[in-house]
Amino acid sequence: HVQLVESGGGSVQAGGSLQLSCEAWKYIFRSCDMGWYRQAPGKERELVSRAFKDGPTTYADSVKGRFTMSQDNAKNTIYLQMNNLKTEDTAIYYCSAQCLVAFHWGQGTQVTVS
Repeated sequence: HVQLVESGGGSVQAGGSLQLSCEAWKYIFRSCDMGWYRQAPGKERELVSRAFKDGPTTYADSVKGRFTMSQDNAKNTIYLQMNNLKTEDTAIYYCSAQCLVAFHWGQGTQVTVS
C-alpha cells in the first residue's frame, strides 16, 4: 500500500530549479512530522529538511538558503522548492513521515543536476 507519493524529479542544469511534491494520506499528513531526505550514489541517506508539528522547519546546512519546504494542507501535500541547484544535489529524494509509532518513506524521485 502507498502512503506517500512523490513527483517532480528530473534533470536540470546547475543553477536551475526544480520543485518536488509529496502527497500523503490525510491521517499521515495531519499527525506526522513530514520531511525530505536524499541519497546520492555511494552515500548514506541524509536529511534535507523536516517540518515539525510543534516547531520550525529545519534544513541541512548544505541546502540552507537554496531549498524551501512548504505544505498545502488542503491537498495533504508537501513541497520542496530547490533553487540554485548544484551537481552535488544529484540524488534520489525521498519524502518521509515520522509518526508516533512508525516511519514511512516514499518511493523516491531522481534529481540529476549536470
